[in-house]
Amino acid sequence: MSGPTAPTIVVFDSGLGGLSVLSPIAASLPQARLVYVADEAGFPYGGRSEQDLLARVGSVIGAAMDRFRPDLVVVACNTASTLVLPQLRARFTVPIVGTVPAIKPAAEQSQSRCFAILATEGTAKRDYTRALIDQFAKNCRVIIHSPPALAPRAEAFLRGEGLDGQALLADIAPCFVNENGSKTDTIVLGCTHYPLLLEAMKRLAPWPVTWIDPAPAIARRVAHLLGQTASAAQMRAGPNLFVSTGPVDLTAGLRHALQAYGLADEAIVHLELV
Repeated sequence: MSGPTAPTIVVFDSGLGGLSVLSPIAASLPQARLVYVADEAGFPYGGRSEQDLLARVGSVIGAAMDRFRPDLVVVACNTASTLVLPQLRARFTVPIVGTVPAIKPAAEQSQSRCFAILATEGTAKRDYTRALIDQFAKNCRVIIHSPPALAPRAEAFLRGEGLDGQALLADIAPCFVNENGSKTDTIVLGCTHYPLLLEAMKRLAPWPVTWIDPAPAIARRVAHLLGQTASAAQMRAGPNLFVSTGPVDLTAGLRHALQAYGLADEAIVHLELV
């Protein structure tokens, strides 16, 4: 007789950026079944209105809940998390783990008291983000920068397309400030797409800084919430899946990337929205 099955975790993002969050979760909970849901039909989220985003994310998460019956959902998208978490938590009974800009640890770690938040337009203008700055970084100089091409650039890079170093440098350059005694020493990656380009950004940076990726903290939170269930499990509930709301151009580069995340052996599953 088989033992209890491991939990199913849905990791959701507007596109492929949430793979940067899926990776440490997989490492922390190797027995868990991971269902990665990419809203490729709705990507990108940065410029969407709040009303549109609430409706869109609710529709995608609702469809994923109905189809996969997860034990926990990770909203691996800052743009969505800074807006939709209260609605999702009121609607669903399973734990919902969000991804929000790591402003508190940035304020704690910055030695110069000057740090930057690299974010999408939606995250940059959100009241939630401003409230975090007011609460944890009142005594810091905080630069918020939202380059519109950066998330699409990360998607293209993951698919194996070439990376324009000068364009990427232009995307991140406004985060680097050195004036009136203030010098950026920390950058918060406020979009889960951005860690996909982290090594390139480190090489191009005008000077070394601390880059804060929230993914390891998210993985620890997920492991804490599901730790007892996962540790008792003897078998996975099913294969890991890559799920998309729209057509996916499965290039050789993307196949290789998905393989690195443990998803390549499965056919892409199309998620129908109600």
